[in-house]
Amino acid sequence: MRELRATLAWVAQGTELCRKAIVDLDESSYSEPSLLPGWTRRHVVAHVAANARALRNLVHWARTGEPTPMYSSPEQRLTDIESGARLPAAWLTAWFAESAELLRYATSELTEKQWQAEVLTAQGRTVPASEIPWMRTREVMVHAVDLGTGVQFTDLPEEFLAELRHDILTKRGSGAVPAVRGGDADLTAYLAGRPYTGVTNPDGSPAAPLTPWL
Repeated sequence: MRELRATLAWVAQGTELCRKAIVDLDESSYSEPSLLPGWTRRHVVAHVAANARALRNLVHWARTGEPTPMYSSPEQRLTDIESGARLPAAWLTAWFAESAELLRYATSELTEKQWQAEVLTAQGRTVPASEIPWMRTREVMVHAVDLGTGVQFTDLPEEFLAELRHDILTKRGSGAVPAVRGGDADLTAYLAGRPYTGVTNPDGSPAAPLTPWL
């Protein structure tokens, strides 16, 4: 079981990785492709900022008992990303920082009982509010790598990588992932459908890439 204290610490670490990755981006470098097909760095940062706002809705739900979905509709998520990606570089960076800080403050206000309140994710899963920091951790850690500014899976905490591998295998389904070999960071990148090296099949042949996850 993940400990709440650990996931909250990972959120802070991942947020700082993203902050450092984007702090010096200008209009041109923001518009360069990310490691996610079809998305620029602008799209990645807009997504992470919008995700913080969406998760803050779940925190509100847990705190007040008032059902507050992450998004008003499936279309809202895409609309938020596209509109955010059109912001000037300085505004987009500011949106990331503000949304992350507002989420941090909101979670800091939850009581032990409120952390156990049930909320509904955008995928329709009913989870305790204590799952929110883990949901945010995945976003800031993995997308810090997706920005393509130098952050690698090897820069992420080993404990987080182990938990992420378990999470991805559970959600992808064991039958959808072949038996492969490789170092922990490379295996995590492989399972997440990100660029990797040194992951092989049992016979030593290169492993076929998976589709992006998250």
